[in-house]
Amino acid sequence: MIGLPDAVTTCLFDLDGVLTSTAEVHRRAWKRTFDELLSRRDPGAPPFTEQDYVTYVDGRSRLDGVRSFLASRGIDLPEGDDTDDVNAETVHGVGNRKNERLLRVIADEGVTPYPGSVRYLDAARAHGLAIGVVTSSANGARVLDAAGLTGYVGARVDGVVIAREGLRGKPAPDSFLACAAELAARPSATAVFEDAQAGVRAGRDGGFAFVVGVNRAEGTAREDQEKALREQGADTVVTDLAELLEESA
Repeated sequence: MIGLPDAVTTCLFDLDGVLTSTAEVHRRAWKRTFDELLSRRDPGAPPFTEQDYVTYVDGRSRLDGVRSFLASRGIDLPEGDDTDDVNAETVHGVGNRKNERLLRVIADEGVTPYPGSVRYLDAARAHGLAIGVVTSSANGARVLDAAGLTGYVGARVDGVVIAREGLRGKPAPDSFLACAAELAARPSATAVFEDAQAGVRAGRDGGFAFVVGVNRAEGTAREDQEKALREQGADTVVTDLAELLEESA
């Protein structure tokens, strides 16, 4: 009744871009951070683009995103550590600078969940499905609280848990498998909901029963993103989770 195979008993949702609109906030924070870094090193350097975000950052942990994008531009920074100042020219410093900007926006503007996602969470809970959230963000708990979604979530694996447990980040399936285990769910009875190509690949490589790609791209980019999500292993692609309810009505 909610657009999933009958065998599914558990749903694992990515957060930013699937349940909440914070993916766009992340993208803006990354762009400002990387553009400043690039212009300091080379005023003529091409800016950080939407394609850079999708290819190197989206769905990955904060530090993996920094490493991946900088490597694409041939930039090698010292690793540093999590105590680095936001102005430090290190991997951690760049990540801390981006996170500071993100938290400022969340504090100033709040977090809005997608109405269609709330409808879907209500339907999943009404059908007795277990619900978990898997996000590379270290701010998972804060975003869930700000969006009023914490009460839906039976288990959360976020960037804090990933670092503490030494899990590989997406596109590796470790974080999804850990959340399923916390809910005592088999992957073969679990659905994954992801907007990032790396996350969809993680769901497919983890052997999960059903992978839903969520395509929030707009304009001409929408068709390209749908194709990419399907190529990474999505069983179906929707622009909003409420579509799954309408399809099964």
